[in-house]
Amino acid sequence: MIPSVLDAPAPGWTADADVVVIGSGIAGLVAALRCRPHGRVLLVTKALLDAGSTRWAQGGIASALAPDDSPEEHLADTLTAGVGLCDEAAVRVLVTEGPDAVRGLIDLGAAFDRSGDGEIALTREGGHHRRRIAHAGGDATGAEISRALLAELKDSGVEVIEHALVLDLLKDAAGRAAGITLHVMGEGQPNGVGAVRARAVVLATGGLGQVFSATTNPEVSTGDGVALALRAGAAVADLEFVQFHPTPLWLGEDARGQQPLISEAVRGEGAHLIDHSGERFMVGRHELAELAPRDVVAKGIMNRMRETGEPCMLLDGRHFGAAMWERRFPTILAACRHHGIDPVTEPIPVVPAAHYSSGGVRTDLYGRTSVPGLYACGEVACTGVHGANRLASNSLLEGLVFAARIAIALTDDLAAAEFAGTAAPPDPAASLDTATSPGAAPGAPWAGGLVDPGARSEIQRIMTSHAGVLRGAEGLDTAARELAALPHGGAEPGVEAWEATNLHTVASAIVAAARLREETRGSHWRQDFPERSDTGWRGHLVTRLAGNVLTTAYEPLEGDDQ
Repeated sequence: MIPSVLDAPAPGWTADADVVVIGSGIAGLVAALRCRPHGRVLLVTKALLDAGSTRWAQGGIASALAPDDSPEEHLADTLTAGVGLCDEAAVRVLVTEGPDAVRGLIDLGAAFDRSGDGEIALTREGGHHRRRIAHAGGDATGAEISRALLAELKDSGVEVIEHALVLDLLKDAAGRAAGITLHVMGEGQPNGVGAVRARAVVLATGGLGQVFSATTNPEVSTGDGVALALRAGAAVADLEFVQFHPTPLWLGEDARGQQPLISEAVRGEGAHLIDHSGERFMVGRHELAELAPRDVVAKGIMNRMRETGEPCMLLDGRHFGAAMWERRFPTILAACRHHGIDPVTEPIPVVPAAHYSSGGVRTDLYGRTSVPGLYACGEVACTGVHGANRLASNSLLEGLVFAARIAIALTDDLAAAEFAGTAAPPDPAASLDTATSPGAAPGAPWAGGLVDPGARSEIQRIMTSHAGVLRGAEGLDTAARELAALPHGGAEPGVEAWEATNLHTVASAIVAAARLREETRGSHWRQDFPERSDTGWRGHLVTRLAGNVLTTAYEPLEGDDQ
């Protein structure tokens, strides 16, 4: 059973806004800044403003900025990486609007690295046939972009609540989004559970990597946005496509939580993947060898580990020399040395870890979800850009481009809502009257059944063991059974229980989709169905919460007959 509403105390305070944005990565910051002309904007973030995934982005942001590059070539590489499931219209938006969007970041003060002639220095990453990755601070691109956007936010008039966990969506009688409930955690004012009434809600909550034992995602990435959207009745698509980054730093068999990332840009600059005998095992497995799309490299590493019995593979950049490591990858160099590895003199042990969700809350080209008034952008969204596997460094660009498009959509959507008389948000207490205990009223949403916080590690174990890089029917059946058997009820409402419940909801949805898709495509690798099947599976899996049960249905691509 999946709760339709999180069990929580009644709101003890309220706030009003025209637009509430949830999340402070690149997508959330851009959405908040661009939506400011629509009135009062409130930005809610789970930790500190700069604590999301954007600040951890090392490699850079992809865009056709070079004279010998073009949006068409960027489009072709993106479609190839997505293995037949990208929405070409969405990709075309990304690659054509991307260059100007990056130039807009530069105008805001984002300082990208420059070459000797003063032009933006561009590098290459997996799946790209051109040098089109702009970077900053060597390997601190996300931190620099975040800095520039936060500087712009400071004097923008956008209000901010930090340390706030979003709980559920408020909806009016017509089913339109009308605000959120949230809990402010310990620091900041106001404290405790409250409600924000708003004419529009933008989800920019980031990823769900914490559903696995080892991930490159920060601790706050517990799938809160996807879980909220499911409870609100929104459609969620393609959750089975969880991308595992090929080269996080291997910290040992028992490593848990956020793992240090060794950026794809290290391979883009010429580092080689080798096994423990020194063989470059990716050569011959793909025309781009180490620079193949991420799913190909992750599978290559896992296969070589199985063939050799080794617990990790090695990334060799010794030929860079100390000066290049210190200039180009200072953050990675420091992280490796912190963990006792010196890349200047020895190869780096690496093993794939959960990195990015290519699926998410389904949107149109302007961030609209299936719930009127609810929008999504960034990793929490499924715009159709990534298909079955995200192309390296397209994530920052997607957040930048599609967050800006939400502001465009609001111009028309809010005007239409006002015309229809549905723009005024309801009283939040009335909106929560249906959040009753099980059996309190026929047909009422089930608000009880929070997962015990102690189950968090068990959820992660189940997902890592049975729904990780390598999947099969037997393991996925076991995962579904073990997730369903985890006890609900008895847990006191609180941050740990809400996060565990969100993780359980998202894990259950991932497993349901992965069980249904009986093929190998992109980042979804079924050992029992090792081949791609365009005749049966060239389409999307769309998940919804019906009552308290997740339902997943296959939707073929438009124009396909299967």
